[in-house]
Amino acid sequence: MQISKGVEWAVHAASLMAALPEGQGLKAAALARYHELPAAYMAKQLQALSKAGLVQSSRGANGGYRLAKPAADISLWDITAAVEGAKPAFRCTEIRQNGPCAAKPKDCKNPCQIAAAFSAAEQAFRDSLKAVTLGDIGAQFAAHSPQEHLLHIFQWLSSEAEPLSQADG
Repeated sequence: MQISKGVEWAVHAASLMAALPEGQGLKAAALARYHELPAAYMAKQLQALSKAGLVQSSRGANGGYRLAKPAADISLWDITAAVEGAKPAFRCTEIRQNGPCAAKPKDCKNPCQIAAAFSAAEQAFRDSLKAVTLGDIGAQFAAHSPQEHLLHIFQWLSSEAEPLSQADG
């Protein structure tokens, strides 16, 4: 399983939004500049997060993005599912029913051992991502980053964050 760069950028953008003061937001263009991404690419990730209810957007002169709920309530799985979808990575196609020694459909009421193993592994992966929130990421980042770097980030946020009008969605 490969996680797309879109998930990585979405987690970084959401982590940055988690540091915003109440009522403040960031424009998609500012988030794109911060991460050195094309604005359209960042906007695509933000739209996915908005559709999933993880960020709120507002339009107009005082438009931008902010988290829709506390960072402690947004898991890495929430962001992954928003960007990539929640469909299983492994999809059993019942190959065991093919070929010269094919299993009969009536004998395939339970998942095969291969599908069961992939399902268990994927569930462990999802559970692991569900156990880590943006709040956890922020606390770890703050604990392990040089103070000068944190100050630089907060100075950037202060210069780019804007009061937001009423959220659109």
